[in-house]
Amino acid sequence: MHFCLVDAVLELAPDRIVAIKNVSAAEEYLQDHFPTFPVLPGVLMIEAMVQAARTLLASRDPAEGRHVLGGVRALKYGALVRPGDALHVDVSLVEATPDGAREFRGTGQVLRSGRTDGPVQTAVSGRFTLRPVRLQPLQSAINTSRTGVA
Repeated sequence: MHFCLVDAVLELAPDRIVAIKNVSAAEEYLQDHFPTFPVLPGVLMIEAMVQAARTLLASRDPAEGRHVLGGVRALKYGALVRPGDALHVDVSLVEATPDGAREFRGTGQVLRSGRTDGPVQTAVSGRFTLRPVRLQPLQSAINTSRTGVA
């Protein structure tokens, strides 16, 4: 199952992206998380930041290829994101490593439905790494699964 968690890109610069994820009560995962008090799951908040980071990388170099989540550090959760709210995602590229990995810093802030007053609340913040997908040739994968030796 695939969830598209970037509804719109609000800003795009070479090293930064700002995107929005609108949370609707109709979204399937909210039926179970939690039935009487639906909230956007924390793992999907991280995924929204990852998808925004992938969009940023694709805008810089469309031929760069696919990246997968390699790690998350200094992750903090705060405010809950409920149906009707939006998650305002701000992701910055911090560093590119020689092996092709990219280090990012991201935050997700809650935009409450129908409210423009009050303090901005952070729902998620942290650092994460995206690394390039490295697929081994099919025959090598078959041999590895049969022998257990790469």
